[in-house]
Amino acid sequence: MSASGGGKAIIAALAANAGIAVAKFIGFAITGSSSMLAEGVHSVADTSNQGLLLLGRRTASRKATSEHPFGYGRDRFFYAFVVALLIFTLGSVFALYEGIHKLTGESEDLTSPVVAVVILVVAIGLEGFSFRTAVKESRELKGDQTWWGFIRTATNPELPVVLLEDFGALIGLVLALLGVGLSVLTGNVVFDAIGTICIGVLLGAIAIVLIVETKSLLIGEGVSNRTANTITGALVGGPVERVIHLRTQYLGPEELLVAAKIAVSASLPTETVAEAIDHAEARLREAVPEARIVYLEPDLDRTGSDAGIDESLDPTPG
Repeated sequence: MSASGGGKAIIAALAANAGIAVAKFIGFAITGSSSMLAEGVHSVADTSNQGLLLLGRRTASRKATSEHPFGYGRDRFFYAFVVALLIFTLGSVFALYEGIHKLTGESEDLTSPVVAVVILVVAIGLEGFSFRTAVKESRELKGDQTWWGFIRTATNPELPVVLLEDFGALIGLVLALLGVGLSVLTGNVVFDAIGTICIGVLLGAIAIVLIVETKSLLIGEGVSNRTANTITGALVGGPVERVIHLRTQYLGPEELLVAAKIAVSASLPTETVAEAIDHAEARLREAVPEARIVYLEPDLDRTGSDAGIDESLDPTPG
C-alpha cells in the first residue's frame, strides 16, 4: 500500500483551523461561553498541529547521513506523536479544566449568544470542508479497509491525525452548539459547562488513539500479514525455494526495510546463487515499491519443508 499523500489535507486543515480559532476567540470575548473558549483553544492546538505535521514532512525528506544511514523518515512518526500529545494536553485537559471550573464555580449568563451560534455554524462548514478533503485524500490509501482499519494500519501518520482531528472538531462544534443552545433556551449556563466537559472527553479519547498508533510506528512497526505474503510470494521463484524467515520494519511512511533468509539448493554454484538473489530482489521491489532497503541472506534448505514464513515471526503490526 502506498503511503504517499496527505499534503492537501494538512494545508486545508491548517487554513480552516487558523480562521476558525480567530472567530471562536472573538465569540468567547463577546459571549463569555466556556464552550467557545475550549473550542478556541482546540482550534489553536489544531493549527499548531498542522504546522508540526508539515515540519515533519520537511525534515523527513533529508538525505541519509553517516550518523543516520537509514535516513530521517521516522521524523514524520515523531511529529505525529507530538501532535497526539498536544491534542491531549492543550485540547482535552484545558477543556476539562474549563468545564469543571465553570460547573463548580460561579457561572455568569451568556451574552450575545446569537454571535456564538453564528460562529459555530460557520466553523462547522469550514471544518466540514477540511474533513471532506482529508477523506478524499485518504480513500486511495484506505482501499477496501474500514475507516477504523485504515487508522489502525496506515503507515502515513498525517492522514489518520487529520481525519481524527477534523472528526473530533466537527463533533466538538456540535457539542458546543448544543451547550450554548440549551443554555439560551433554559437560561442555565450549566449546559455550556457540560458541553465543554464533553469536548474534553472527546479530545482525550482521540488523543489516546493517536498516541497508541503513532507510538507503534515510532518504535518500529512491521508490515501486515497481507503484505508479508506478497513479499514472500515475490521472493520465492527459480532457485529460491522458500523464505526461511522474514523481518520487516517501516523506516518511514514510504520506506520499508526488508531482511529475509531464503533457502536455495546446496548444489548451486556461487554465481547462480548471486543471480537468484538479484532476481528475487527485483521481483520484491516490483511487487512492493516501498521496499527501499533489502537484505537477502541465502541459506541451505535443510528441512525440505514447503512452508513459507517462520510461524514464530508474526509480522502483523502491534
